[in-house]
Amino acid sequence: MRRRFLQQWDLQIMVIPAILLIVIFSYIPMWGVLTAFQDYSPAKGLLGSNWVGFKHFRMFFNAPEFWVIMRNTVVISLLKLLVAFPAPIVLALMLNEIKNGAFKRFVQTISYLPHFISWVIVSGFVISMLSVDNGSLNMVLQKFDLIKEPVNWLSIPEYFWTILIASGVWKEIGFGAIVYLAAIAGVDPHLYEAASIDGAGRLRKLFSITIPSISPVIVIFLILSVSQILNAGFEEILLLTNQGMNVVLRPVSEIIDTYVYRVGIENYRYSYATAAGFFKGVISVGLLVMANWVARRLGRTSLW
Repeated sequence: MRRRFLQQWDLQIMVIPAILLIVIFSYIPMWGVLTAFQDYSPAKGLLGSNWVGFKHFRMFFNAPEFWVIMRNTVVISLLKLLVAFPAPIVLALMLNEIKNGAFKRFVQTISYLPHFISWVIVSGFVISMLSVDNGSLNMVLQKFDLIKEPVNWLSIPEYFWTILIASGVWKEIGFGAIVYLAAIAGVDPHLYEAASIDGAGRLRKLFSITIPSISPVIVIFLILSVSQILNAGFEEILLLTNQGMNVVLRPVSEIIDTYVYRVGIENYRYSYATAAGFFKGVISVGLLVMANWVARRLGRTSLW
């Protein structure tokens, strides 16, 4: 190991800043997880606060909102997994079929630009577009006589999940497609030439060469997506619900992260918030291990 390290000293030096970043911002703060087992008081500090065991975990599990929070978190995450995960793959496959290079680059640029726009701007754009007063969606629908009166879309719980998933796909589909386009670019072109000689059309090449060739990349990202099932999207939900103040949407928008922010942080219940966050972290690690085990059993591609 020492010999390999010395042989790759220039590459290892490049990795050191990333390792320090992870240690400082990911591992050192884990010390704060201990507050989940205390009645934490800022005045007494971490070492002086009283230990209470699993008190805050029991309070979280017995909270009246617990099952609603879990339902919203899991459903929103599964919808993102079913819709937002395959969307970049489909876009990458479609872009790969475009032969006009200039048009292909134009579509790529337009599609991945929203990734660099913050959720503050995106949520403002969505709220403005769905507004009752001069909202573009209401104006278009009224123009075609599909609705008679403007609809307050962000005050109807039945539409919230659709709005949330659609805005997330629009924002991230282009940037996510970059990875898959890079994987497609690495496919041996001789495979396509051989398939053409055998009379294979575009669809046959797509399903017999392109998709199987990039399947390892798809599996890796699928494993990571499964591990993030309880991360339903804190920032976008908080912004689309007006900092959580839109109580009409709360039955369908409240997830673990927004609940921790609203009940734990805003009400200074630090131990309670830490217990809820720690619960989510443990479940996420378990899902990651399970997804990796399933992937390793079904094929050769896995994280470890």
